[in-house]
Amino acid sequence: MEDDPSRKLAAVVGRRLKAKGEKLVTAESCTGGGVAEAVTAISGSSEWFDRGFITYSNEAKMEMLRVSPATLANHGAVSEEAAREMALGALAVSPGTVSVSVTGIAGPAGGSRAKPVGTVCFAWARSGEAMPRSETRRFAGDRESVRRQSVARALQGVSELLDDGGGS
Repeated sequence: MEDDPSRKLAAVVGRRLKAKGEKLVTAESCTGGGVAEAVTAISGSSEWFDRGFITYSNEAKMEMLRVSPATLANHGAVSEEAAREMALGALAVSPGTVSVSVTGIAGPAGGSRAKPVGTVCFAWARSGEAMPRSETRRFAGDRESVRRQSVARALQGVSELLDDGGGS
């Protein structure tokens, strides 16, 4: 696990968060806590990681992260709209200053024509910024591969958010 690219990226992100005095919070669905696991594998992560929410069900997304029932009904849990609400909700219910959310279809079942297996939606938010960034990716591979790629993209997005935020 020492050579895991997500852990290496988590270490870099962690150093940057710590240098900026920021705290990360995660809101995860299809990754089942994989982003938080990569982050907490880094010694000293308690200095820059606050908490993680694993909100696999729609009920959990609504109860824990304040995702609107209307968003879920109109766009589905696997949507950028839901991902943005998850990221904002994570900030609203925690002392975190930077959040990442991940929601998708890792497979092997559950996909549709509109949202095939491998479809994953992400959002990244920062306290004080009105609109989270979001995107949808389609990853190839089996369930574990989709989850692994999702964790890496989530962390890369945090790094990109920090790049655009000024400072170190």
